[in-house]
Amino acid sequence: MIFTNTMSSITIKEFYQDILGDTCPDINQFLNENINKDIGHFNVFDISEIYRSCKSKTEMPYNRRTYYKISLINGKNKVEYADKTIQIEDCAVLFASPKIPYNYTHLCTDQSGHFCVFTKDFLPTTKIGLELDNLPVFSANSDFIFQITTEQYHQFEAIFLKMHEEIKSDYLYKYDLLRNYVMELIHFGQKLKPIQPIENNKTAASRATTLFIELLERQFPIENISQLLQLKTPADFAGILGVHVNHLNRVLKETTGKTTGEIIGSRIFQEAKILLTQTQWNISEIAFTLGFEEVAHFSNFFKKHSQQSPQHYRELMIV
Repeated sequence: MIFTNTMSSITIKEFYQDILGDTCPDINQFLNENINKDIGHFNVFDISEIYRSCKSKTEMPYNRRTYYKISLINGKNKVEYADKTIQIEDCAVLFASPKIPYNYTHLCTDQSGHFCVFTKDFLPTTKIGLELDNLPVFSANSDFIFQITTEQYHQFEAIFLKMHEEIKSDYLYKYDLLRNYVMELIHFGQKLKPIQPIENNKTAASRATTLFIELLERQFPIENISQLLQLKTPADFAGILGVHVNHLNRVLKETTGKTTGEIIGSRIFQEAKILLTQTQWNISEIAFTLGFEEVAHFSNFFKKHSQQSPQHYRELMIV
């Protein structure tokens, strides 16, 4: 079975096109004016204004965003990711990163709050002293949606209001100050408890399968010998998806008829055949890029799937 990507990657430019549309006629000029050298990109929005001016979509489908987003939410909404469904009844804060594709659905038209978007370059380790992806709210295993009280909502909102004011200012160091406000939101969020997901169902199983396949396919094609396979085992994928490896195996068996290991092995074997026939890399280099520490291990793996050695396969296929 050959799997293809089921999601696309949404860039910061496509994000603006999606939410602003005709209200922002020249996206390129807008971004060029707002992305200063060496500071990445940052912007902040009022959700009520977005709804009034742009008639925002009621659903944001599964896609892998290439930017980070912190949303302060006031309204009924539903968030689906991995094998979880989160029901937001009132006030919540959401920390989204490129690591976790999710589906977001508005359940009512009365939506308010704020959100900010930024690229990884906006919060580099040299500026904040931390690796952004290692922060708990942005880790792959994070429960990234937090229920908050009305009082907490107003505390978060106070920070967002300072962001709105600062981004419109001509203060020379405003992006340093905005960076501090983002870190204040992050630290505030890391003190909160996550919303508990509602009961899982068949849709959740299908969703977990989709996300697994997306993570697997994201690693291909292998285009150079320094591009190493990072996710190689069922445990690697389960860790990223935030589920137990036995649960992931059971879900995939139910939805695809194959185990996690069988699907991973099938995709690696498919890539191995491509590299053997379409590159001049030696067997050792191919084995290394596909995550095999020893050539013998790769040779045994290939023989198991094809009943022939990698070298013999290459000689037969290349005429």
